[in-house]
Amino acid sequence: MSPFNASDLQRIFETIDRNGDGFVSIEELHWLLNRTGVDFISDDLESLIGKSMIDFDEFLSLYESISEINRGGEEIESDLLNAFQVFDENRDGFISCDELHNVLVRLGLWDDRRCVRDCRRMIGAFDVDLDGRLDFEEFKNMMNYSSNSSF
Repeated sequence: MSPFNASDLQRIFETIDRNGDGFVSIEELHWLLNRTGVDFISDDLESLIGKSMIDFDEFLSLYESISEINRGGEEIESDLLNAFQVFDENRDGFISCDELHNVLVRLGLWDDRRCVRDCRRMIGAFDVDLDGRLDFEEFKNMMNYSSNSSF
């Protein structure tokens, strides 16, 4: 569900359409994005949109596209949290070497002979605070790295 409905977006559009011409210029859109914490260079924004002005329907489409991207990110975050919880067997908020090893064996990804040392190496590669275990942020970094490379 979108945080803004069509009438909210109409009011926002009318507010940033400072000259009231029914179009939002790149400069006006840039102003809105900067106010909401999204940092774009005007030229990059124009290149992304493909024109120097957009009407209300295009503004709605842009908003829906941005909202869809955000929803996708939330789903990925939720999936990663679910995966983290599978590995965090004792629910202490961390994945230890033993927990990692146990789950990988249980899932059939490693045989039981695979050395715990390999788990320590895997955790060590992403253990930013050097406590010998992975918290959720470190786990996300590991998963993002492994999905972008051949870990």
